[in-house]
Amino acid sequence: MGKSLEEVNQSVPTQNKTTVFRKILAFFGPAYLVSVGYMDPGNWATDIAGGSQFGYALLWVLLMSNIMALLLQSLSARLGIVTQRDLAQASRETYSKFINYILYFLAEIAIAACDLAEVLGMAIGINLLFGIPLIQGVMITVLDTFLLLFLINKGIRKMEAFIIALVVIIGVSFIFEMIFAQPEVGSVLKGLIPSMPNETALYIAIGIIGATVMPHNLYLHSSLVQTRKFDRSNKGIKQALKYNFIDSTIALNLAFFVNAAILILAAATFYRNGMFEVAEIQDAHRFLAPLLGTQWAPILFAVALIAAGQSSTITGTLAGQIIMEGYLNLRIQPWVRRIITRLIAIVPALIVISVFGESVTGKLLILSQVILSLQLGFAIIPLIHFVSDKQKMKGFAISKTTQVASWLVALVIVSLNAKLVFNEIQDWLAASENPVVLWLTVVPVAVGFLILLLYIVFNPFMTKSKPTIENHSPHNLVLKFTPTATYDKKNIAITVDFSNADEIALNSAFELGGIHANYTLIHVVETVGALMYGSTIIDHETTIDEKLLMDYYKMLSEKGFKVDTKLGFGKPNKIIPKIINEGNFDLLVMGTHGHTGLKDILFGTTVDKLRHKISIPLFIIKI
Repeated sequence: MGKSLEEVNQSVPTQNKTTVFRKILAFFGPAYLVSVGYMDPGNWATDIAGGSQFGYALLWVLLMSNIMALLLQSLSARLGIVTQRDLAQASRETYSKFINYILYFLAEIAIAACDLAEVLGMAIGINLLFGIPLIQGVMITVLDTFLLLFLINKGIRKMEAFIIALVVIIGVSFIFEMIFAQPEVGSVLKGLIPSMPNETALYIAIGIIGATVMPHNLYLHSSLVQTRKFDRSNKGIKQALKYNFIDSTIALNLAFFVNAAILILAAATFYRNGMFEVAEIQDAHRFLAPLLGTQWAPILFAVALIAAGQSSTITGTLAGQIIMEGYLNLRIQPWVRRIITRLIAIVPALIVISVFGESVTGKLLILSQVILSLQLGFAIIPLIHFVSDKQKMKGFAISKTTQVASWLVALVIVSLNAKLVFNEIQDWLAASENPVVLWLTVVPVAVGFLILLLYIVFNPFMTKSKPTIENHSPHNLVLKFTPTATYDKKNIAITVDFSNADEIALNSAFELGGIHANYTLIHVVETVGALMYGSTIIDHETTIDEKLLMDYYKMLSEKGFKVDTKLGFGKPNKIIPKIINEGNFDLLVMGTHGHTGLKDILFGTTVDKLRHKISIPLFIIKI
């Protein structure tokens, strides 16, 4: 299993900092990338709808959502810091392939819904500020994929600085909006008291929860904390947990301020003037100037919207990469993954805008946030199980009190979602002219997801947690060899990947070196932990790779071959040349699967990058 966001993994040192402030500063960053997901355009839509229809009444939902988000994000950071796994990788190692494929599918739907909101939000902001038509604005959003690629190549700290700058722009814009709007402080405080005016308010409240406690952020945070390199002792891990919690608290409270400001702005501007149906961001922008008496209000609104869309789309696309690589162990070129993620969002947006017009974007944004909320249970529940597992967490499992609080949060979210789904299906059945179709399609799907949710909840309680070792590729150690010597060089290195292809590579090497040559078998581990901590890591894939390499050693030694082994940690095209150049080898024998064209674009190549870095001949065997 590859490492999470390998371009930036463990790229920020946190050790040898002379002051406490410098230590805290070294850990600051990941939560700000996460926080922008809590102030994306989808949040704007739900906040504007909630504020215009119900005034300040749903402010308490934002506050509750922020508390939930802080708890869940701290659990996500704990998982990444302690286990060196992101949430998707932990799920892949825990559940069966069937369950993981379903969880992956649901996570991708959530990413698509999130990206849809960000694409629409940016396009709307561009339209409002520059007058560019919405469809063209949607197409322009493709370009930020290349901005992301540029930023991540500059390093995670540069990306964090860029995101924080955008967050500052959003925050400053809404400080001025609050000054312009002059909300009623008493009504604002009253809005922090829980109440639920009607069923419509429930729908918007669930959208607010979905927009605030975003499932993809749980995957993202568990990965981003792994960009920090710190001491892996108990003291070092405790310090990392503490500083990341401080980071999360500050960043998420800033996000809460932005969300509350949007809702308060809608309440103070639209609800106070009897405009209860303002749900479209475009309408909100249009009415701000006449209602607040200044042209700066709509301009700052549009600027903040573009900043929110740009910042959240970067982190959303990173989450898509993490989910694909974690659940499927599929590593494709980062820019290809980001183009795919963006197209999944752009195509539905273009279709909906073309068919129904620009007037439906607000409803589309709110629907995207409800979809996010519906997926939350399938991300939260596994996360709680993982961080509660004493064996997985190696002494850093959460306390009983935190477990109870976490399960209460999960119960609230799942219960609200269940009620929403039940109400929606009831309405569909009542309004449908042919309800049999719904009974045969929608109802079974809903029941199926309910069963899956119950399985995820109760299965860990019914099965003991135990370490499992699964082979990560097909293995066949019963290999046949032909020791015919025709090559006079005697130190031969061979790369192996523990698949049936090894038989061809090894036989080719033995034909060259014969029974008297010295052979070194090289295998590179690409797990998250291995890539971060090298030979000091003990994780799932490293354990199985060491065992298989030792099996090869024993088997070949028994057949009379002189064999040594080398286990590397990192990217093969970097680690293999390092091993070769530091050793005394005459020849490297390496298998290649011979894929070209599209497969090279998707998966990249190792041989092409490696062959220029070694100082000895390379013998390539096409598998």
